[in-house]
Amino acid sequence: MATPTTAKSVNDPKTSGTEPRTVSDLESDIQLLKQDIARLTEQLSRTGEHGLGAAKRAASAGAEHLRARGEDAVQTLRDNAKDFEAQVTANVREKPISSLAIAAGVGYLFALIARR
Repeated sequence: MATPTTAKSVNDPKTSGTEPRTVSDLESDIQLLKQDIARLTEQLSRTGEHGLGAAKRAASAGAEHLRARGEDAVQTLRDNAKDFEAQVTANVREKPISSLAIAAGVGYLFALIARR
């Protein structure tokens, strides 16, 4: 229900001493405030979407960094295992009888532990 826009004046406490404001002036101010609120809401929505996009990009970059570090760690473990295997193979070739005796002793200890 619209109020009449006659020359009815409304006293504004902030503008005391100046000319009184009419109802139509107040209605136009309210309309401007509504437009401003709508623009601010839209801007906040865009800002939120931008922030969400930035967070997704940061998370993706962090995940990619962790994946790369994990792959490097796995490759390092593989290289260390290959080096250990090469050392064991070299020791067995240099001293086959000692290696066989050590293997038999380790097997005997495992058998004793497994019995208990």
